[in-house]
Amino acid sequence: MATLQNIRSKGPLLIIVIGLALFAFIAGDAWKVVQPHQSQDVGEVNGKAISAQEYQAVLEEYTEVIKFSNGLTSLTDEQTNQLKDEVWRRLVENRLIEAEAEKLGLTVTKQEIQAVINAGVHPMLQSTPFQNPQTGRFDQDMLKMFLAEYAKMDPTQIPDYYRMMAKFWSFVEKSLVQSRLAEKYQSLVMGSVASNPVEARMAFDGRVNQMDLLLAAVPYTSVPDSTISVKNSEIKELYNKRKEQYRQYAETRDIKYIDVQITASEEDRAALQNEVMEYAGQLEGMTSDYTAFIRSTGSEYPYVDLYYSKEAYPSDIVARLDSVAIGEVYGPYTNAADNTLNVFKKLARTTAADSIQFRQIQVYEQDITRTREVADSIYTALRNGADFEDLASRYGQPGTSNWITSANYENSPLDSDNLKYISSITSLGVNEMANVQIGVANVILQVTSKRAMKDKYKVAVVKRKINFSNETYNKAYNDFSQFVAANSSLEDIEKNAEDAGYRLLERSELNSSEHVIGGVRGSKEALRWAFTAKPGDVSGLFEAGDNDRLLVVGLSKINKEGYRPIEQVQYQLRAEVVKDKKAEKIMADMKNVNASSLDSYKAMPEAVSDTIKMVTFAAPAYISVLRSSEPLVGAYASVAPMNQVSTPIKGTAGVMVMQVYNKEQTNDEYVEDTEKANLENMHQRMLGRFITDLYQKANVKDTRYLFF
Repeated sequence: MATLQNIRSKGPLLIIVIGLALFAFIAGDAWKVVQPHQSQDVGEVNGKAISAQEYQAVLEEYTEVIKFSNGLTSLTDEQTNQLKDEVWRRLVENRLIEAEAEKLGLTVTKQEIQAVINAGVHPMLQSTPFQNPQTGRFDQDMLKMFLAEYAKMDPTQIPDYYRMMAKFWSFVEKSLVQSRLAEKYQSLVMGSVASNPVEARMAFDGRVNQMDLLLAAVPYTSVPDSTISVKNSEIKELYNKRKEQYRQYAETRDIKYIDVQITASEEDRAALQNEVMEYAGQLEGMTSDYTAFIRSTGSEYPYVDLYYSKEAYPSDIVARLDSVAIGEVYGPYTNAADNTLNVFKKLARTTAADSIQFRQIQVYEQDITRTREVADSIYTALRNGADFEDLASRYGQPGTSNWITSANYENSPLDSDNLKYISSITSLGVNEMANVQIGVANVILQVTSKRAMKDKYKVAVVKRKINFSNETYNKAYNDFSQFVAANSSLEDIEKNAEDAGYRLLERSELNSSEHVIGGVRGSKEALRWAFTAKPGDVSGLFEAGDNDRLLVVGLSKINKEGYRPIEQVQYQLRAEVVKDKKAEKIMADMKNVNASSLDSYKAMPEAVSDTIKMVTFAAPAYISVLRSSEPLVGAYASVAPMNQVSTPIKGTAGVMVMQVYNKEQTNDEYVEDTEKANLENMHQRMLGRFITDLYQKANVKDTRYLFF
């Protein structure tokens, strides 16, 4: 069990204490679980369904890994939504890669995965608990010992932590297989591109050859739109040329909705003011037990009996802290930034180290009595001069020093054991030791160094949200429900919303893969309704947000999968036709000037001119007088004869003519292998979107919104 003991020493306690985490998620609420009897599908890839059960199973697996890695119990709504999308993305990508790999005969063997584990450098392996304490790198021997000892344990008596660690490793193994298969396919795709000496030389020349030129241009804005006539047939012709640009791969919705946010009334504010005034009076006379008192007030900011850096307190407290004397109560005052009413008492101030180096020996035996006896024995031996690291090694621990900073614990949720642990470390002097009881274990601590001395404070803060009362909520709910009942059609909503004091909002291209409407938390039911309704339908009233939002949604349009109708894009198409016709008109006018004289073009009505330097083929030139990036300038300049006026060029923002008056080359040295490698990297970056191409061809359907 020595290996398990060693790994356990790296468990949740140390993860919390020294700020280590494998994934950047924080605690919150969990999601609804699909019932086992459901058999509906949440999507489809290449014609093969993904069932709700499969998706839910992978979702739960990922969630357990994250919770285990961070010592958490649940995830926030926002983190959960991120995880849902990540799980879906991985499920789809794995299906896409597996389908292509099967066609090509690509596989991943057990021997390959074992080779990856033996090498120990894969990023996934660096995120496991099996780290060598000396090197901080993955240690396969620790893994092997854990798996061997875990296999010998009685399945009915395996502690939850070890069971979760075994599941975590199983997840890592499976992920390694999927990752390795994706790497093989990607390598095959990337290996299909290469460069050659001709391309390499052209790329080099395009970068190092620089031209200086004179330019004259007539902007398109000089031609009034009213003088240009556009036929529907011209718009349709351009639409047919651009049609692939307007392809839509998923069905979307256009909606109109009203979002009512309920806020506190004047009566609600007055009642809270009286309550906080009472807390201020109680704080005046208090001398102890601030933790329980602050908890009883319902404060948004809990009291922890530790000295904190000033920056750890809310910004509104920090702004006032230095103007308050020790023992003085400040407030109540309103902070608009977080919509709170506040009062605080400055309890104490000290100068303390912001970084503390310490080492420890954790003691955990078969029962509490034996644990205490062994801990006392170790503590006594250390007090009598025993070597710390030698004693630690006898109990399968490194005993080496670690640094902890205030950022590792300030404003982190600390239970009584962790508070005791941190309090012991921060209160010890250099080289002092303590034998601390932490739950059913003991920890012998020794502080070895301190640094970064700074001012720290103890402040008791009552921070209360200015919330609405039940009466205020009921009035808002009744008023809005009456409006919804009286306006049952979208047309009525559009006509009467403003007069009733409500703001009608619009959202185009709403996708079913989104999780909320209008950024309002808890509006998933409203989104689900939007994808089951018919155009013109109006929903019932939805309660959302943090029980402070009311929603009603009207469906105005369904945008089907496929090509967008010409009506949806006709305005941008018309703008392009107008620009082309303006270019034709300007170029026709340019025929009437002296084509060999740049000054003749400059003399044209509305013409602008500029001198452009260091133009290259490799990068589009920015023409300041046109306020536009013009890719064709570099292309023409790279082949233009010296001191000769070009023919008119139709650009992005106007019609241009130019005259190159100087050409030179930078001092860069041509290295063929380097140029070829750069080109291959560029081509590979372009090929890196192969997953997107596979996705578009796989006819992926995402119907998670029906269940999740």
